[in-house]
Amino acid sequence: MAAARRGGDPAAVVARFRRVKVLVAGDLMLDHFVWGTVDRISPEAPVPVVRVTAESRRLGGAANVVHNLRALGGSVAACGVIGADAAGRDLLDELRRLGVNAEGVVQSRSAVTTRKTRIIAHQQQVVRLDREDEARRDSSAAARARGFLLAHLGSADVVVISDYGKGLVTPELLAALAAMRRQRPFPLLIDPKKANFVHYRGASLLTPNRDEASQASGIEIRDAASLARAGAALLERWEADAVLITRGEHGMSLFARGAPARHFPTVARQVYDVTGAGDTVVAACALALGAGASLEAAAVLANHAAGIVVGEVGTATVSAAELRADLKGRKPG
Repeated sequence: MAAARRGGDPAAVVARFRRVKVLVAGDLMLDHFVWGTVDRISPEAPVPVVRVTAESRRLGGAANVVHNLRALGGSVAACGVIGADAAGRDLLDELRRLGVNAEGVVQSRSAVTTRKTRIIAHQQQVVRLDREDEARRDSSAAARARGFLLAHLGSADVVVISDYGKGLVTPELLAALAAMRRQRPFPLLIDPKKANFVHYRGASLLTPNRDEASQASGIEIRDAASLARAGAALLERWEADAVLITRGEHGMSLFARGAPARHFPTVARQVYDVTGAGDTVVAACALALGAGASLEAAAVLANHAAGIVVGEVGTATVSAAELRADLKGRKPG
């Protein structure tokens, strides 16, 4: 795939993002942020007392991938399962406000929308509270969402699987996607999670972080040599065209079939919070590949996009204008 694609000027690639149609399937969540200050320790227990100053709700999980795609200018259809609860209604309302095609988002009365509450004081996360109920997952609703995905593959330029291990992405779905891609190749990107490490096959690009890559490959990444072995092992194990390992402050490393490994040092000026940075990476890569860029150019753009969002606290997105300005301010990759 990489050989058939062109690199081109990164800014020109960003300008083509608005022409790209992306279909996203995955675990949709709502992120709830409670902001405050701390000036004393509780007399009841050795914990900080957070004086709340503000609250906000943002799209999380696969929904954050969708948000990043829209912020960068792409056209997006989403599919997944949410509960018929207040969090689910907020999530669906926000998707529609962003102009997302939400026909594939199934609301279930027997499911609970996953909600993560992060309490943040002085730019630091104090604690995270997760609200989810695995016992109340709706298998029939999930089957409907998966059916929407498989039925609409042909309407998208790129397909993204945002797997947060909450049940929508199954071995059977992954096998079906791999089989369909063998029959009719299409760009398929996967942000992987441990539960399905043994089931990913035949994707265009997978985007594990360093810890995920270590676990999936069985090789602890400690240095350049172990990184190279892990990247090569994942290419073979996942039968992928390419694997992009995100490495936090060390940047990213791209392993592609038939090409030498490429390493991209981080371009982040400052790192406040890595929450959702992986979502930004897979979104930028999806739009870049859909816009005809090479894997290397996609990685450069993703590296710059991630460098912007980690400078924000909480789940963040980057706009096409911000990405173009960042590219202009630094020499790409």
